[in-house]
Amino acid sequence: MNRIHQIDPEQTTGKTKQLLDVVTAKLGRVPNLVRVISNSPAALEGYLSFSGALTKGVLPPKVREQLALTISEINGCDYCLSGHTVYATRAGLSPEEIAAARRAMATDGKVDAILKLARAIALQRGHVSDAEVQTARAAGITDVEMVEIIQHVALSTLTNYTNNFARTEVDFPPVKAGVIEPAPVLAA
Repeated sequence: MNRIHQIDPEQTTGKTKQLLDVVTAKLGRVPNLVRVISNSPAALEGYLSFSGALTKGVLPPKVREQLALTISEINGCDYCLSGHTVYATRAGLSPEEIAAARRAMATDGKVDAILKLARAIALQRGHVSDAEVQTARAAGITDVEMVEIIQHVALSTLTNYTNNFARTEVDFPPVKAGVIEPAPVLAA
């Protein structure tokens, strides 16, 4: 049961209604996470602006979903794992790639380095070593990509913490943190 009330999009007015109408037009519905955030129009506007801006960055949709899966697994967010499993599938990731991303792994060397850097950023609260940065650079990760990776870690952490605190009711096919199937099959 939610700790924070979910706003009914049909009962809203003003700025909140305008923002929720945009979400509905884009997704066909208003996910429960957005209903929770909608308690604060300022928070809703900030979240939608931040997440929308990052879609215009250099990281492709598949990588953005892999990042969300990596960080959501670290933060134990069943809601985000459930939602991003759906979105990752729509972006073209296989079940094996989704499972691997939850372990901060990928068959593509650069994507693997991106996920490992994101994991280090999350686990070390941004205090990554010079060696970890050099490893990322050696894998071809640019400064632009590093900044976007940091921001995706922050965005996922924001939604993970919101859902974990609010105990947002999962409105996607449920995925549980810590239970990763199938095991990834990675190229040697």
